Amino acid sequence: MHVNATYFAWSKLKMYYKLLLLAILLFVAPQALSKRKPSRKCPGGGSRREDGSGCPTPPLCPDTCRCSEGIVDCRDRGFTHVPLHIPEDTTELRLEQNHITEVPSRSFAPFRKLRRIDLSNNEITSIAGDAFQGLKSLASLVLYGNKITELAAGVFAGLTSLQLLLLNANRISCLRRDAFTDLRSLNLLSLYDNNIKTIQNGTFQTLSSIQTLHLGRNPFVCDCNIQWLSDYLEVHPIETSGARCENPRWLQRRKLNALRDERLKCTDGTVSLYAGECVTAEECPRGCTCRGTTVDCTAGGLIHLPDTLPPYTTDLLLSDNEIREVGGSGVLRQLSRLRRLVLSNNHLRHITRGSFQGIQSLHELDLSDNDLSEVNSHMFDGLPELRALSLADNKVTCISPGAFSQLPALAEINLEGNPLRCNCHMGWLAEWLRSQRSTTGVPKCQSPPHLRDILITEVPSSQFACEGDEPGCFGVEERCPPECRCEGTVVRCSRARLRQIPKGIPSHATELYLDVNEITELDADRLSHLTALTRLDLSNNQIAVLQNNTFSSLHQLSTLIISYNKLQCMQRDSLSGLRKLRILSLHGNDISRIPDGAFRDLVFITHIAMGANPLYCDCSLAWFSDWVKGDFVEPGIARCAEPATMRDKLVLTTPTQAFKCVPKVPDEVLAKCDLCYTHPCENGATCRALANRSYECVCAPAFYGSNCQYKIDACYGNPCRNLGTCKILEAGRFSCHCPPGFEGDRCEVNIDDCAQNKCENNSTCIDLVEEYRCQCHPGYTGDYCERKIPFCSKEFNPCKNGAACVDHFTHYECQCSLGYSGENCTENIDDCVNHLCQNGASCVDGENEYTCKCINDYTGKFCEVGPAVFLQTSPCQQNDCQNGICFVPPNSKDYVCKCSPGFSGKHCEYLTRVHFGANDSYLALEPLKTRPSSNVTLHFRTNKEDGVLLYIGESAHLAVELFKGRIRVSYDVGNYPVSNMFSYEVVNDGEWHSVELLTLKQNFTMRINRGTARSIINDGSNEYLQVSSPLYIGGLPREVAHSANRQWHLRDSGSFSGCMERMYLNGRLTDLGSGQQHKVAPGCGGEETVRDQGLNGNDQHMLKAVKGLGAKEEECHHNNSITNEVQIHPPALEEKHKEEEEMTRVDPCENHKCRRGRCKPRRKSDGFDYKCRCRTGWSGRFCDQAPTCRKEQFTEYYVENGCRSRRPIKNAI
Repeated sequence: MHVNATYFAWSKLKMYYKLLLLAILLFVAPQALSKRKPSRKCPGGGSRREDGSGCPTPPLCPDTCRCSEGIVDCRDRGFTHVPLHIPEDTTELRLEQNHITEVPSRSFAPFRKLRRIDLSNNEITSIAGDAFQGLKSLASLVLYGNKITELAAGVFAGLTSLQLLLLNANRISCLRRDAFTDLRSLNLLSLYDNNIKTIQNGTFQTLSSIQTLHLGRNPFVCDCNIQWLSDYLEVHPIETSGARCENPRWLQRRKLNALRDERLKCTDGTVSLYAGECVTAEECPRGCTCRGTTVDCTAGGLIHLPDTLPPYTTDLLLSDNEIREVGGSGVLRQLSRLRRLVLSNNHLRHITRGSFQGIQSLHELDLSDNDLSEVNSHMFDGLPELRALSLADNKVTCISPGAFSQLPALAEINLEGNPLRCNCHMGWLAEWLRSQRSTTGVPKCQSPPHLRDILITEVPSSQFACEGDEPGCFGVEERCPPECRCEGTVVRCSRARLRQIPKGIPSHATELYLDVNEITELDADRLSHLTALTRLDLSNNQIAVLQNNTFSSLHQLSTLIISYNKLQCMQRDSLSGLRKLRILSLHGNDISRIPDGAFRDLVFITHIAMGANPLYCDCSLAWFSDWVKGDFVEPGIARCAEPATMRDKLVLTTPTQAFKCVPKVPDEVLAKCDLCYTHPCENGATCRALANRSYECVCAPAFYGSNCQYKIDACYGNPCRNLGTCKILEAGRFSCHCPPGFEGDRCEVNIDDCAQNKCENNSTCIDLVEEYRCQCHPGYTGDYCERKIPFCSKEFNPCKNGAACVDHFTHYECQCSLGYSGENCTENIDDCVNHLCQNGASCVDGENEYTCKCINDYTGKFCEVGPAVFLQTSPCQQNDCQNGICFVPPNSKDYVCKCSPGFSGKHCEYLTRVHFGANDSYLALEPLKTRPSSNVTLHFRTNKEDGVLLYIGESAHLAVELFKGRIRVSYDVGNYPVSNMFSYEVVNDGEWHSVELLTLKQNFTMRINRGTARSIINDGSNEYLQVSSPLYIGGLPREVAHSANRQWHLRDSGSFSGCMERMYLNGRLTDLGSGQQHKVAPGCGGEETVRDQGLNGNDQHMLKAVKGLGAKEEECHHNNSITNEVQIHPPALEEKHKEEEEMTRVDPCENHKCRRGRCKPRRKSDGFDYKCRCRTGWSGRFCDQAPTCRKEQFTEYYVENGCRSRRPIKNAI
């Protein structure tokens, strides 16, 4: 029976054989056959043996190199390129002292076990962006002593294990902001002796493990753009090479970590601003002249925009050329300072969408005298500052509605000289032009005939009519992406080295070719607008996963080719929506399983290619067997690879009954869609699968890391410097084992290289790592300070604006012209330096004068005249509200205080909630009493990973800080070594957390959020922590921070960033205003408003004196509701919280409408109301009528603070 069924199936196949054979030849066979065709070449360029039996065995080691135990030593062998035949199990590759000039793409991709690469002392000028791709185990990369000028984008991407990176002694002129994004494990980074002028803010942000940084011997421009680096190095004292300023002259030789804000000024800023973006200041384009920031290419014979332009260009003149298109080169996007662009009298026919993106500062655009035929609604995207636009004398017949809506600052527009077609689609333009005040050139209608030569603004709205189905403007005319070639509706992006689907593919495209690229993921958003697409070719890419709904909007697609990728996983809905698909090729991938129902929408499919895939033919694939047999859409090429009983069997001809379930599917098969089957999570962690073959490990307590591979102990965060190894001694204690060249408790001491130096002219030797630098005395320069600086010579004269230069041998002096000051006479004199503005007024500098901008109703030239005084009769006239405002409730003869955010108490006298925002914020309180014991309770919330919470002591100390989102404690009563503790909880999630700290002799206990308490012991001869220094909260003064860092008490001495409230010291609620405050603000920012401390009869619940009596209470108020909440905190680690009822009386003045006056409550028969008491001169129900010039005179006594004038005073309002 089985034989007959098989024979019948094959008989039925004969009728389709020719069609199927044709499909194979068209879509599968050419590539498959090309794979099978024997080659006469062998890997590495060799030839086959003469008898044709195969290739000779490749050598196990490169010629002239030594290979042993995973180490390949090719030092000083004269290589000019990376050698071939490197063993795949190589762990260390030494190529230093050769003549290698470049590192090509994926040079080390096959060597996944590499941990160290040394390319130092070669002649390398360029490194491909993916040269080190895939080297996830690489720990050391040495590139010093080469000629590298720039680091390609993404060159260090994916090197998550890298710990040492040496780039010193090169010619690097700039660093991209994301150059070190993935280097989370990096300990030492050397950029010493390069040509770096500035570094962008955030460049080192992701270097969470960095311990040593070398920036010395770089020509840093110390202006406002480098202030962040000075602050960073002050908080993170990791720069050990003595980096100093090169410019400006008045900051020369100053250390980067010792700069003051007021000295860092940006006068021009061009050099430093663009050096940080890796944009070089190009020379003047050929055929153009450059004067200052103006580039004049008028009548230069140009047929396209110049290939390069100086990035500081403000005026670009390109008129009278042969330019036909704008936007193809993208050169304009680099001109962020461009103010004026003139393209008149060229041959422009269209402007690509996005051509003006990147030049947001453009004020004037002249496109007159060209061949533009229409203006679409996205032509001028990205020009928010454009004020003047000229489209005069073009061939514009139609302008899309909203074409100018993206130009909010447009004040002048010239459209005259265009043959407009004034039909129903142009009526909007007439209305828009009539509403504009500064239209300089109104166009005339060219058609229809009865409107010819009439200004469009004079045509009645009823005359803008269409005859029949007259077409309008095309609107958004999408242009071809720069990486592609477009022919009609066919878009070809083949062999363009694309890593993702390009943006801006025309929506009318019907065929899209993206084959032979490096695309790894499919972004559905880049395809969703291609609703007319019928053919999509994605073959020969690196796609690994087809995610759900990737093609769901491509309803017209009939052919989809994804052959020869790295496709491992197809999700069930990955092909949903493709109801018109007829041909699908998945040939030559790594697919093992296909979800049941993956092809349910393919109702019109005629051909599917699944060959060369390792299909796992168990019962889960039985549906696929039935499906291909139903309509014979698969030509009999797809074969089973596993399980063993199904190996090499064709899916088409094998009976469905043979697709049987197996006891266990191999993990490597299941891992193709779910990486949790690779069991990446360690130490009892739970693996959770995420989209796109990613996963997340949910760690058990006491473990951390991407795979929960690390345990939280005293070595958490690796406290050892300079690649030192941390070793656990006992619970809470550790020691550092230093590498050669370093010593000290934390391997922080570098060997002195200045013992023998060549510094001349009495210069100072500065010790570096394995080298030194000579610090010259004023007037000398050179590597060894051997040359005298030629001040005031033609080659060196920094004086500007006509100043005279005077040479004083060791320095120079600029004698400034009138009106200028500064070391180089570059600063305009500030007339506000010695201003006389009073009463909080601000000074506004002018030309040889200044004006005072008054506040709070003060007047006069210097704001010396105070506001008018009016009579006060309220109980609030003399009140005791200290940090808030006085309020008289209705029907009350007494007042209550509404406290400002952060304050509490009857008179708002206690500060109980503060916000830390600056990097040097702190509170300094009285020393903490630690005998016989001490306890501290803090409540805080933050989003930051690091910051000081509490610090007290000098040598013996208690330090509590945030470190990588956890709480770190350093406790030392004087018994070396110090004891450490880290919280298991992560507390930087923006939520409120409490931490309770208890010291009892040598014992220290910490509890987070009332959870499980944990303890450490600082065992030794000393019994108590004895301190006399202030208790610092939230941060430290600069000198204390330096001392704490130097003694390793803190890992990061930067201030806490966030909010703190309700701090208890030894069981008492603390008034945070009782000590020194530095850059802290009351309250928690925008979440609070002024709060009412009056209790209206409930005085028994009023906050008692914070420093005194009985139970410790505190009032808390949230938002605008008047709520009294008492917090009771017994001693030690147990807290109880009670809440009070909300006050029911509503303040009628809470949302009053009085504009220029005060709200006064009053009782009415039906409740409460208010009236407005206006300021002098203002009137109206809500004090909204301004004073007039007519004054009403009156005479009355003047009363103030209970005193009355002797006689009536004449006044007027």
